[in-house]
Amino acid sequence: MTVAATPLTVAVRVKPGASRARVGGRHDGPHGPALVVAVHAPAVDGRATEAVRRALAEALGVRPATVSLRAGAASRDKIFLVERPAAGLSEVLRRLRDGSAG
Repeated sequence: MTVAATPLTVAVRVKPGASRARVGGRHDGPHGPALVVAVHAPAVDGRATEAVRRALAEALGVRPATVSLRAGAASRDKIFLVERPAAGLSEVLRRLRDGSAG
């Protein structure tokens, strides 16, 4: 796979304390169309943010170390960066967010 030099920016809407973890769906938030990520972890001491970072990495098929929080540490609306995204990763993100994963 070809690797892009520009980091991929991912807007995320967090649903902490969910009964089951899930990555998928769309929320039109302050950062534009955002990927919905539900996690078990509560919104306490950054636990939900860390759970979202790991869930996002898994859903995108990248190492967690390549995913970092850029904005929104204390908000449900967050911006994550994926360093060195593989070609086609933005399409995977679009399918997760817009529900056309097949």
